[in-house]
Amino acid sequence: MTAALQTPRGRRQTKRLQEASLIEGPMLLLKSIKGFNSQRSLIWLACVPIALLGLGLFNLSAHAEDFALTTQALADNLWIMVAAVLVIFMNAGFAMVEAGMCRQKNAVNILAKNLIVFTLAVSAYWLIGYKLMYTADWIIPGVVKFGGPFFDPTPTDSSALVPSIDFLFQAAFAGTAATIVSGVVAERIKFGEFVVFSIVLTAIIYPIAGSWQWNGDGWLANLGFYDFAGSTLVHSVGAWAGLVGALALGPRIGKFSGGKAQALPGHNMAIATLGALILWIGWYGFNGGSVLAFNEAVPYVAVTTTLGAAGGGIAATLLSQLNTGKPDLTMTINGILAGLVSVTAGADGFSLWAAWVVGAIGGLLVVWSVALVDSLQIDDPVGAVSVHGTCGVWGTLAVGILYQGKGFLAGGSVSQLFTQALGCFSYAAFTIITCAIAWSVIGGLFGGIRVTEEEEIQGLDIGEHGMEAYPDFASAK
Repeated sequence: MTAALQTPRGRRQTKRLQEASLIEGPMLLLKSIKGFNSQRSLIWLACVPIALLGLGLFNLSAHAEDFALTTQALADNLWIMVAAVLVIFMNAGFAMVEAGMCRQKNAVNILAKNLIVFTLAVSAYWLIGYKLMYTADWIIPGVVKFGGPFFDPTPTDSSALVPSIDFLFQAAFAGTAATIVSGVVAERIKFGEFVVFSIVLTAIIYPIAGSWQWNGDGWLANLGFYDFAGSTLVHSVGAWAGLVGALALGPRIGKFSGGKAQALPGHNMAIATLGALILWIGWYGFNGGSVLAFNEAVPYVAVTTTLGAAGGGIAATLLSQLNTGKPDLTMTINGILAGLVSVTAGADGFSLWAAWVVGAIGGLLVVWSVALVDSLQIDDPVGAVSVHGTCGVWGTLAVGILYQGKGFLAGGSVSQLFTQALGCFSYAAFTIITCAIAWSVIGGLFGGIRVTEEEEIQGLDIGEHGMEAYPDFASAK
C-alpha cells in the first residue's frame, strides 16, 4: 500500500505553469512551446543574443572603416552621450518638482506638459533650431543665422564630437529652457497654447539667443561675454519667457487677496523632493557635459557643481528659518536649485570656495526674490522666475567677480563684470520682447491662453485631459 502511493521511478511529476515560481516560470513557458522542449533547443536559443551582438559589432566595424575616431574622441563622444542622457533625465526632475509643488487637481496637466515639451523641443530643434544656432550662415553678422531646415549628421573630423552627439546634447538644453516655462505658467494655461509656444521658443527664440555666445563668433562672444553652461543662455531665457506668460495669464484664482499673497500648498512634497535630487544628479551632465570633452576638467566641474548646490540649500534653509521660525522644505528645494543655477555660468572657473559662496548667495537671493515676486502680485507657482531668472543673472554676474582669471576679485578686470551685465540685459530684453510678441499672437489666434474659470476651479486634469492623477482619492481643490 505504501509503495503504491509513491511516484514511479523514471517519471517526473509535471508542474503546472500556474504553480511555478518566478524562477521556474520562464523555463516552463519555453518548454511548453513546440521546438523548445529539449536542452539543445534552449542552447541554440541562448546563442541568439550573442549572434545579434556579433552582428552589431560587425556593423560598427564596417562603419569604422569609413570613418575612425581617435581614442580620445571616442572617450569624448561617449561622455557627451552620457551627459546628454543625464540632461534629458532632468525632465523627470522638473516634472516631479512642478507637480509636487502644485495642487492635486492639476497633476496630470503638469506631467503632460513636462513630458510633451521635450518631444516638441527635440523636433523643433532638429528641424530648425540647431542650424539657426550653430551651422547656418549669418544673415545679420553675429546676430541672426539662417540656412534652411535640418542639421547634417555626417562626421567630418576624427578628433571632434560626432554631429549627432552634439545635436542630442544641445537639444536637451533647448528642452530645459522650455520646461522652465511650464513651471511659471502652471495651473491656468491651456495645454494646446503652451505646446505652440514651446515650439516657437525652441525653434527660433532660444537658438537665436544661444548663437550670440555659444556659436563662437556671435556678437556677445566677440565682446568676451562668458556663460559656461547656461545660467543666462538657458535658465534666465526660460525664466523671462515664463514671466511674460505669467503676466499675460494673470494670477491663479485665490492666489492674491487684499493685496497679499495666499498660500496654495503643493499636494506632494515627497515627489517634489525626489525631483530636486533628480535635477541635482542631472546637473552633472548639464555642467560636466559642457566641457565638451572628457578630461581633468570634468571632475572639477562636478565638485564645483556639488558645492554650489550645497551652499544654496544651506543658505536658503537658514534664511527661511530666520524668516518664519521653521525651516521651509520648499525653500530648501529651491535653494539647492538656485545654487545649481548660480554656479552653472562659471563652474569650470570658480575656485572651490567661490563655488560654495556663489551657490550660497543664490540660496539667499531665491528666498528674497520669491517674496518680491509675490509682492508684485506675479503668480509663479513653483518659484521658477526666482530660481532660474534671478539666480541665472546672479551666476552670470558672478563670473565677472569670482571666476579665476576673469573676475575682478580673482585676477581679472572690472570690465568683465560690465560685459557680463550687458549680456544679462541683452538676453532679458530680447527674450521679453520676442516672447511678448509670441504670447500675444498665440492668444490672438486661439482666443486667449488661459482656461476658463470653471475649468480652473475644477482642475485642469479634468478640463484639459479628462482624467485624474489619483482617481481612487477625492480631488483636492
